Amino acid sequence: MINTFKAKLALSSLLISASLFAQTGKLQEEKELEVVDFKSIKKVLQQDGLMESSKRKAKQVEILKKEQGKIETGRFYYPNESELWGFVSEYWLVKNAQILNWDFEKPDYGLEKSFRSTMENMGFYQKKFKILLLNTPSIVKASLPGDNEMIFLLSVPFIRSLDLSKLEISLLLFEEFVRLELGYFKKNVATEKMMKLAGTNFQGQKPDISMVEELLKKYGQQIQQKGYTFQQQFEVTKKMDAYLKSNPALWNAYFMLQGKIDKFIKVNVQYKDYVKLYPSPEMQGKWLSPAEKVL
Repeated sequence: MINTFKAKLALSSLLISASLFAQTGKLQEEKELEVVDFKSIKKVLQQDGLMESSKRKAKQVEILKKEQGKIETGRFYYPNESELWGFVSEYWLVKNAQILNWDFEKPDYGLEKSFRSTMENMGFYQKKFKILLLNTPSIVKASLPGDNEMIFLLSVPFIRSLDLSKLEISLLLFEEFVRLELGYFKKNVATEKMMKLAGTNFQGQKPDISMVEELLKKYGQQIQQKGYTFQQQFEVTKKMDAYLKSNPALWNAYFMLQGKIDKFIKVNVQYKDYVKLYPSPEMQGKWLSPAEKVL
């Protein structure tokens, strides 16, 4: 009964729709579409679309021009201070490769592992460093600033002549680390021109290469001739004393190392200039010794 009723209802609806269509010949939707003349607005729609696309492209070009300008300007920056120290240190090492004689076959002494262990014992973790062994007695040791790292130079003939242990070598390197941390190398070598130009832009000007030439010259003077003052060495020694006091074994090894170096350089003329650069193991021993009590 229900199905028959639904069928009749559907048939009636169909007949009514057919009747209306027969009367008008067109559906209501078609009449509504006729009101809109698509041909008349087609051209306007196309123009609006092109204009919108043109606007988007103009914005993209503007962004690209700004980025290109930044890239172009970035090509004319001097390195920042950290990058500049790293560049000049490595450049100096390359230029003086024959004197330093660091490019030679050598066994793995395990110094990096030993030094890192000593650093960690002193509470210094994840410090970046390089140890460059030199096959020459002319430069005993040195520490150079790198780009967020430290570069240590160490004479193989020196450590062999003294028969230094890995621990003693590590303490020698730790002393150089302290020297760098106190900023004495940069203080002694930095030029006014470097401090003025580092990180600045020279677009439209000729870069001032003399800045690097001045720094290279001062590097050589500092490492080979000038060295450090008594006051600077005193402060380094007192800083070492403060660091090592918490570890009596390391403090004693460092104290004994100064005595060993002092005796060695006094009888070996090959290292007579050592005290001019690092004054002096004898004084360091006295600075480390506890003050005498006055009764």
